[in-house]
Amino acid sequence: MELKLTHDDARHLEATTDNPAGPRSVRWALAALSLSILMSSLGTSIANVGLPAIAQAFNASFQEVQWIVLAYLLAITTLIIGAGRLGDVMGRRRLLLAGLILFTVASALCGTAPTLWLLVAARAAQGVGAAVMMALTMAFVGDTIPKAQTGSAMGLLGTMSAIGTALRPSLGGALLALLGWNAMFLINAPLGGLALLLAYRYLPADRQKPAANGLSLDKLGTLVLALTLAAYALAMTTGRGSFGALNVALLLAAVLGLGLFMLVETRAASPLLPVGMFRDTMFSTSLAMNVLVATVMMATLVVGPFYLSRALGLNDALVGLAMSIGPIVSALSGVPAGRIVDRLDAAFLVSGGLIAMAVGAFALSAVPGTFGVAGYIAAMVILTPGYALFQAANNTVVMKDVSPDRRGVVSGVLNLSRNLGLITGASVMGAVFALASTTTGAATANAEGVAAGMQFTFVIAAVLALIAAAISIGGRVIAARRAHSPRTQPEATQRAAYPASRSGMTNPARARSEANRSAL
Repeated sequence: MELKLTHDDARHLEATTDNPAGPRSVRWALAALSLSILMSSLGTSIANVGLPAIAQAFNASFQEVQWIVLAYLLAITTLIIGAGRLGDVMGRRRLLLAGLILFTVASALCGTAPTLWLLVAARAAQGVGAAVMMALTMAFVGDTIPKAQTGSAMGLLGTMSAIGTALRPSLGGALLALLGWNAMFLINAPLGGLALLLAYRYLPADRQKPAANGLSLDKLGTLVLALTLAAYALAMTTGRGSFGALNVALLLAAVLGLGLFMLVETRAASPLLPVGMFRDTMFSTSLAMNVLVATVMMATLVVGPFYLSRALGLNDALVGLAMSIGPIVSALSGVPAGRIVDRLDAAFLVSGGLIAMAVGAFALSAVPGTFGVAGYIAAMVILTPGYALFQAANNTVVMKDVSPDRRGVVSGVLNLSRNLGLITGASVMGAVFALASTTTGAATANAEGVAAGMQFTFVIAAVLALIAAAISIGGRVIAARRAHSPRTQPEATQRAAYPASRSGMTNPARARSEANRSAL
């Protein structure tokens, strides 16, 4: 992707960062951010294909090696918001550099770990670095890219995430076959070194010294939220789809933790997530849609392999090839979708992307049964460009006008909503598919049962996409009414005049009031 900067754009960027912001610097800065997204995406599940080999190497059970995946997932889920807020407080550039160093070193440790539990510990450290990378990449767009080209930048980052998803099974399998399981982790070391070099050289320097702007990190809120998210993630992943007493207990702990977190935030002088930020209609609806969309997309990853192998009779190689079609199409459509967002109304395009996803999900429920693999691919070609358009438009709507001192935490919340949708989708949509396939479970279902499960699951997915589209349209209507309301217009003007970074920093009571009224 090539971003064209006008003279005014360059002058604006030079005025708002400490680094020169010529076109070359912007392109290399985007390259650093893109590599960060690619590595964090690859790390999510590239190890999955190597779990049997790792279990054999360490003479471990499947339940034990499963923690290689869970440790990474839990670290990202629990820390991503805290990482975003910490970047706002101490400086995004220095924290991203630290995250890249941690991710790179931890990747090397994963590849050389002499025991399984050292490998799990290194994966957790790798997840901490990935949480920082994921939380801050979108936040950096506002520091490096003119507002008029935010959509293109978001499209590029979405493309890199899709490329990482597409490469996971094929690259992981190739590295495993040629070099062994260690190479699946060691591949990140040179990539991390390159990303670190580019980030150090081209990302704009932090404009303020740590804590110079009067912000502070809400340590208690960060801890309570991390424990709450950990409980929810474990509730959704423990038991591999079977929901027992432990899952119920963890889910109840997450609900109680959420209530405690809200109480802590209302009393914090500088809250991690001010309650008032969720009163912003566009922000709240964007998060809800992000969860639903991620749930729909996870259905393709959970159900697709079963259908392609059991119902259509494809071998493992052809299943992997067919499964890569969606991410490849998403990667190819990411940048064009971003450019469309720059030229048209982003909020309107959110609804357009969701409707395309609903059509694609419904096609997945109906077309493959008649046309086989060709029908599956055709449906994915409809679904995934809709997803790319939604991602570029939704991320642009959320991030375009966020005040600089809140970009990190808002980016973290946006990424968290996506991760929660993926976690929930893996559990819920997997359970829906299993129940619809047969009374004895998808693992023993025949071809007809798997086909029935596929059809029912994607009818549900299409309904979820339509619900998200209705939320999008309803959110725009509510936001438009509030914007023209005489009572709310002065409040919006006041928030624009006094952003969160200036409001009441010398008065804790005023800070709490102002933060709870507005976070953006």
